Amino acid sequence: MLSNDATRANTPAFTAVVPGLSVLRDVFVNLYYAFPQDQPQGPWVLIDAGLPGSADKIRKQAEALFGPDTPPAAILLTHGHFDHVGALDGLLAAWPDVPVYAHPLELPYLTGKSSFPPPDPTVGRGMMAYLSFAYPKHAYDFGSRVQALPADGRVPGLPGWRWVHTPGHTFGHVSFFREHDKVLVAGDAFTTVFAESGTSTFTQKQEVHGPPAYFTPDWDAARDSMALLARMEPEVAATGHGIPMHGEELRRQLADFVPQFDALARPKVGRYAKVPARADGSGVTSVPPPLVQPWLKILAVAGLAIGGVALATAGNGNKKRKKGKDGRAKKSDSPSKTMQRTADGSYRAWYRDHPAEFAEPGHGGSNVQSHLTNETAPAHRSDQRYTDSWARKIETQYP
Repeated sequence: MLSNDATRANTPAFTAVVPGLSVLRDVFVNLYYAFPQDQPQGPWVLIDAGLPGSADKIRKQAEALFGPDTPPAAILLTHGHFDHVGALDGLLAAWPDVPVYAHPLELPYLTGKSSFPPPDPTVGRGMMAYLSFAYPKHAYDFGSRVQALPADGRVPGLPGWRWVHTPGHTFGHVSFFREHDKVLVAGDAFTTVFAESGTSTFTQKQEVHGPPAYFTPDWDAARDSMALLARMEPEVAATGHGIPMHGEELRRQLADFVPQFDALARPKVGRYAKVPARADGSGVTSVPPPLVQPWLKILAVAGLAIGGVALATAGNGNKKRKKGKDGRAKKSDSPSKTMQRTADGSYRAWYRDHPAEFAEPGHGGSNVQSHLTNETAPAHRSDQRYTDSWARKIETQYP
């Protein structure tokens, strides 16, 4: 039974959303089993594929719903982040003839061509965001098993549904919409839980929020996508994070949220808050520089100061400090700065201008230096265009 006052405590991990759509909560992310309303035991599709290691759990639930040896007609992906495709390898091995569909702009991240833009822990607002630096962002390679969704908006295996391009959270993010009763599977175009907060993620308290901020590289596109979905006036919203919501309360919260999107969803501080990442059909083409928040700079300077005092004390032993002519101790030189302010006002860590060398696999251990050097690094990293796939991989995996 749908509710707008549900929590994890009163909602099972697996439940029916509406006729023809059921949800499985995989720790903190949702995936969906969809099928024609009048054929509950007929052909079905899987929307998204959960976290790594959950393939068996997903298959067992499918067998309970549709019977043994009943693979889906297709697997549909809202996008390719690790928590939405993590079990896909195991599922494809178990279901060798099942095709996978995604938006054309999402294919580079599903066929090994490009990594996603790095997550952004500087957005803050909770444990899930602060830990995002450790989340996988590498490219998956599912080869020819994954293909583009039909250009005309049809959804393979789901008559009566259409897909809608809703970029922002990723470049090829899509949502799925059943038109006759306005059921929306929104992926991470927006959420029904405060996804940055560890507490909210645990309790699953229902409320409309924007996409998970720590993995959203284009906030203008994300705002436009959420506005588009709000204009569709869904009766039910089944999102990638949070318990599905419905009815007038859902539409009211969407209508209230969208005009305030920049204030409520867009981070006040963040790597992509003002400058988006860019991509094309081959993958990521540019990312802005990582930020070092002012409080991190203060901690770094304080650490240097404390370390300097400790070293000075250890080095001098019991020796008296030298004094000037006026009898006062001489001031030591100020510590060298470890952070530099860029032209756009953000902070740039020193290692951005001293890139490490990486050995490219399969090239006899030869070193391949990052394509950004002291001589070639532009004043604005957002203007950088990747020149080859290896450089693109290095930049997005080692920010």
